[in-house]
Amino acid sequence: MFNRFLVIATCLILSSVSFAAEFEVGQKNKQFTKRSLTIKAGDVVKFTNEDPFFHNVFSLSEIKTFDLGSYPKGEFKTVTFDKKGKAEIECAIHPNMRMTITVE
Repeated sequence: MFNRFLVIATCLILSSVSFAAEFEVGQKNKQFTKRSLTIKAGDVVKFTNEDPFFHNVFSLSEIKTFDLGSYPKGEFKTVTFDKKGKAEIECAIHPNMRMTITVE
């Protein structure tokens, strides 16, 4: 009887756990590889530099403020978006690089 209860309890716990997804956004040719992205709260976005020069990804948005600093080709930085809303993402080095992330 105890084993049956344990199995049922474990299944209920695992079914209520939601796993965060990871999305990748590249930086190539002085542009983000996506103009917009829709994710869920708790998801992670990986920003990968594919250009032969530095990028500096940042956001001053109300739902997520961050500055990833400058990093070279081949490196990436991740950001977890834990609040719902819209975030405007930019590059401090290349002002024409802009994208929007919508968090549901």
